[in-house]
Amino acid sequence: MENNEWIWHFREERERNGISRKAVAAVAGISREYLCRLETGKLPVTDKTRKRLAAALKTLYPDPLNLMIDYVRVRFPTMDARHIIEDVLRLKMNYMAQEDHGLYSYSSMYVLGDIAVMTSPMEEKGVLLELKGKGCRQFEAYLDGQKRSWIEFLDEKAVFKRIDLAINDRAGILDIPYLCDKCDRGECISVFRSFKAYRTGGLAHLREENKESMGATLYIGSMQSDLYFCIYEKAYEQLVKKGIPVEDAEVKNRFEIRLKNDRAFYAVYDLVSNESPEDTAFGIINRYVRFVDRDSRKPPEDWPLNHMWSVFIGEHRDRLKLTTDPEPYSLEKTLNWLSHQVAPSWKMLLELDRKCGTNIMEEMLAATELADKHRKIIEQQLQEIGDVVITE
Repeated sequence: MENNEWIWHFREERERNGISRKAVAAVAGISREYLCRLETGKLPVTDKTRKRLAAALKTLYPDPLNLMIDYVRVRFPTMDARHIIEDVLRLKMNYMAQEDHGLYSYSSMYVLGDIAVMTSPMEEKGVLLELKGKGCRQFEAYLDGQKRSWIEFLDEKAVFKRIDLAINDRAGILDIPYLCDKCDRGECISVFRSFKAYRTGGLAHLREENKESMGATLYIGSMQSDLYFCIYEKAYEQLVKKGIPVEDAEVKNRFEIRLKNDRAFYAVYDLVSNESPEDTAFGIINRYVRFVDRDSRKPPEDWPLNHMWSVFIGEHRDRLKLTTDPEPYSLEKTLNWLSHQVAPSWKMLLELDRKCGTNIMEEMLAATELADKHRKIIEQQLQEIGDVVITE
């Protein structure tokens, strides 16, 4: 994009969002007068200045970042699943579907949508709760119905096996391919000894639940360790899954802090004790990684902090709070599977029935018996949140 066109678009976006020249100049580290001359085309915009202006503008968007809990796995030292479901989760037991299998060597589980409570006859295994991304959003809807917060729930006596903290970059502050390149150039200063960068579509062999749709992805630290970071293009995921254009995606990028065992315990303790999600999340990030700009006159430990990175970790922005995005339990995953995997074949067979004068599909449906699990799902879907939660 030519200089004049870029600065014209920049000024239009700044004014559309009600952001002043003075504010942008302060964050970008230039004078207001200099920015005025750039915006009026009296001076050319260098690549370096363009990057600083773009980062500054993104920082000044309303709520450019938010912080969420995106995965929880916690073990309770009891064999009483009813106690955990009704007294800890505060959900009505009769709405849980029981299945005769579990995960992580647990023998059975109680399921409500994406919330799974696993049980075992072995006392030392206790009761295990797992909430993946969708499960966290669903549980937030129940927390809302109970007038509770994550902090209140996390204060329960339990053994936290894993927790993921997700920082959503809504303004596109981070440039993942650019960060990958900085790692290749030795401009990522980290306690970790390893990093792995994957371009779009390069995650096929990994055990990521959404690997086909993660876009450019950077792992900092070993995925086998108790702490590592995963940074990826969330907007690309929404494009692949839902067809939302990248430029229209609400979240552009995501920075995930994945913690297990003792690391998870101390993170939860810090969240509950200090009630400062900003300090918990960025305390971990700043302890383990920073991106810098090479300066051949100095040793690496003295290289200056990269401007984009300094904006992300907190310079010139408001402090983050723990936010939620409650979503009621839905059959979206099942409906997506039906739409992509089953519907075309089903439509073909219906068409064959029509042309051949048969009723094979109708007879097949009539002969199909619903299992107890399916009847329980129907019951779950017909309830309001207030019907499912237990309030004090």
